[in-house]
Amino acid sequence: MSHVRWRRRLTRVAAGGLVALLLVSLPWLWTTIAAHGHLYDEADAPSADVVIVLGTAVAADRRQPGDRLAGRLETAAELVNSGRARVVLVSGDGGGASGDEPAAMTSYLTELGVDPRRVVADPFGLDTYDSCVRARDVYGVQRALIVTQSYHLSRAVTLCRHLGLDVQGVTARCDGCGPVLLVGKSVRDYFASGKAAWDAVRRRPPAVHSPASPALSDALRG
Repeated sequence: MSHVRWRRRLTRVAAGGLVALLLVSLPWLWTTIAAHGHLYDEADAPSADVVIVLGTAVAADRRQPGDRLAGRLETAAELVNSGRARVVLVSGDGGGASGDEPAAMTSYLTELGVDPRRVVADPFGLDTYDSCVRARDVYGVQRALIVTQSYHLSRAVTLCRHLGLDVQGVTARCDGCGPVLLVGKSVRDYFASGKAAWDAVRRRPPAVHSPASPALSDALRG
């Protein structure tokens, strides 16, 4: 094969690779661009009646939250204790592999000084999309703050806003989150954006259907 033909083939392969990378990256670009202007640090967070905390792994004792979950709850507790939120909706997997996420979340928030009457638990927030749908349809949330770590926040905000919730994202604390973990979680979230976009496009129903619950409105009245 001549040198010219080799260069042409190499150029076509490179161009094809770039196109493939762009296509794969489109969902991630969507979540990143759509969330722009709706992400805040804890200190700069706006006010809302409700703050949604997304679940993740429980600690090895199956009672306490893991480090990342603890960071989310500590951020939410600060929002409540500083008067920027009134009620916490903890949304996670009640039958998760590591333990009952909402139960651990509720207990830890109480330890942090949040009145348990101001905590509502959704045990069927099995993923980010389900948490957003159920916040809207089961608990009647229209406007809220949503708390999770930085690598997850754009996807969470974009999904909830796509589903009609007026949410603002607040970056959770992440004590003990080293660079290796953060890079790994960011890569995972990059690929998870594809599923998020597919769920959003086809308006997937949540895995668990529940009747409308007055728990959140009762907590706000209380």
